[in-house]
This record gives sequence, C-alpha cells and structure tokens, in this order.
Amino acid sequence: MSVGEATVYRKHDSFAAIRHRVPLSDDVWVRIARVRDRLEVLEPDAGRRAVVQQACAELFDETPPPGGRPFTLPTYVVEEISRLPDQALPRYLWYRYRYEVYPSRKFLDAFPPCLQVEPASVCNYRCVFCYQTDASFTKRTNGHMGTMSLELFKRVVDEAEGRCEAVTLASRGEPLLCSSFREMLAYLAGKFLALKLNTNASLLDEAMCHAILQSDVNTVVFSIDAAAEPAYSRLRVGGALERVRRNVERFQAIRATQYPRSRTITRVSGVKVEGASTLDDMTAIWGDVVDQVAFVQYNPWENTYGRPVNDLTTPCSDLWRRMFIWWDGTVNPCDVDYKSTLAVGDANAASLSALWRSDRYQQLREHHAQQNRSRCSPCNRCTVV
Repeated sequence: MSVGEATVYRKHDSFAAIRHRVPLSDDVWVRIARVRDRLEVLEPDAGRRAVVQQACAELFDETPPPGGRPFTLPTYVVEEISRLPDQALPRYLWYRYRYEVYPSRKFLDAFPPCLQVEPASVCNYRCVFCYQTDASFTKRTNGHMGTMSLELFKRVVDEAEGRCEAVTLASRGEPLLCSSFREMLAYLAGKFLALKLNTNASLLDEAMCHAILQSDVNTVVFSIDAAAEPAYSRLRVGGALERVRRNVERFQAIRATQYPRSRTITRVSGVKVEGASTLDDMTAIWGDVVDQVAFVQYNPWENTYGRPVNDLTTPCSDLWRRMFIWWDGTVNPCDVDYKSTLAVGDANAASLSALWRSDRYQQLREHHAQQNRSRCSPCNRCTVV
C-alpha cells in the first residue's frame, strides 16, 4: 500500500524478514494451554486474568474476533516465550495482548503497553536513514542533545515496574554513550519480561557485555545493515564493520561461557536497503553469532518535517501502543517526530500514567481515530500506521 510516492510503514509488522538460528518448537503452544488452565492460581488479579483469558481464547480460536486484528504470536515472540518459565507467561501474555491488539481496537488503559526510554539522544554514527543526519537536530545549542540522569531513569523505572513489561532502551541516539548506562542496567535487573536494547555495538566492550547479561535483558538488537564493506560504512556512516563484528563475537563468547542459562536473545537487524545485502548474505556472516537475523522495512524518518503532505487517514497504532521518554524527561507520542513538536509533557513533573491519558495525548488520538491525521503535524507527512 502506498500514499502518493510514500510506502505505508506498518509498525506492528515492520520486519521484512527474520531467521532464527534454532528451529522453533511447538512446545510453546502446549505450555500456553497448560497455563490457561491454571490462570486462577498463576494470575490472582482479576482484571489481568480477564485479559490473559481473552488472549488465550483468540490464540486457540480460529474465528477472528470483531473490531480488529486477532491476537497472534509472531515467530520472534514464540522464541521469547520459549525462554520464560510457566509462571511468567500470564504476565507476558497480558503485556503482549495489550501491545498487539489494543491499537487495532483503540483500547486504552492506565499505562502504555510499552515504554521507549532514551538514555542518550547523541550518537557516534550518522546513518543515512536516521534523523541524526539532520543538523538542526544534532546542533548542541538547539537543545535536543544529551544523556538521561540516573535519577530520572530510576523514577521512570519505579513507576513502570509492575504496570508495564515492555521497556526498550533506545530511541534517537546510541544508549551506550550514556555515562550511567551500566548503573541503569543494574537498576533494571529482574523487573521487566520484555526488556529490549538497541545498539550499534560500536562501544560494546567486555564490561558492557557483562552489564547487559547480568541485567537479564530479554532482547539485544545489534543494528547492522550490511554484511560487508563498503556497504556498511556507506550506510552506517562513522562505523567500522570489523570492530562491530569483534564486539558482537565477544558478547556471544561471554554469554556462552559465563552465562549459559541466560534468556537473552541476540538479533542482528538492519534496514532493508536495495543493493546492499540480502538476508542470505547477512545470515552467512551473522547466523552463527546471534540467535536471529532480520531486516526491517525502511521508514523515511530522516527528513520527516521536509516530506510532502500525504493523504493517509489510517490512524497511527503507536498512539495506543507505546510512549517515548527522552533523555531530559520530555514525553513524546512517537520518534518520527524527533524534534518533539507533539510533546505531551515532562516526566520530571508529572506521572507517566497521567501523561499517557492527558488531554493533549487524547486529542491527538481522537484526530487519528476520526481519520483527521491531516490536522496534525508532522503526522500529515508521516506514513506510520
């Protein structure tokens, strides 16, 4: 589907392709059925139990429910579930159902299904498909660049714990550039079932490898778009593929020898760029080093504000799925709006729950739900649905 010359970017299904190093087992479905039959014991909260019961009903019922997409389990979710104990599955299904289904049905509860937390907006790369190439964004005096304080980070984590399972550490910059990042990881340990880290892996030294593995990060995504030079350096400007390769190999060796029971999943994931590398190319280089190799679809967010206005009316699913917290506490509905023109408030001054359900956020959702995203900027130039 296209809008004018722009291809619609489906946020809930952004993978162009993904491969798993270890074949997936059907045992996950047996375990979910077993958990479904023990929900009264495993999930004491009636409200959450009802959500999990509905999730299980849709998973095992071939009749699609009215009012939106049915609940399904993509292969990467199956792999995540396979590494969790049975007693954790109700928590995980509660999160995943809300993350996957609520946006299509325009359901909203007290807390976002996913928080995207930005330890750093600065980056040591200037990738050609990233907003770091926008000089008005990266110019220090314009106020967009910085790293999150440990105090603010702990405040965010404290409010999210028990109310949210999906926390992604990344957004506009490279998280490992934050001087407090190892302390942040230590504070996160054991608190979230779907904790994800996105990194370009250029700064992944031995100490950082241990910090990540000790914090029980669920998925570590190494952002790598090409299997060989010069394509890598052309896309990941400022990077060096050989250094990144050594760092990822080091992570794998440390995980295998010192954390053999780790549930951390590793993924090499890149933006699909025609003429750069195929999935076969990437698998040949990375398939024996990480658990998953993937490509995501290209989304033209490197020049959001300069793109032409389009005629897209489909609502953006992220408005019901995730909330972004920048390094300085600014809370934004999305990262396509990387200069925060849609900001809904400040996490230093208000609760995340209050901001999630704030009048400004609700007004934006209403515009989208009523097919009036053309009244919102830069939504009228964006193609994310």
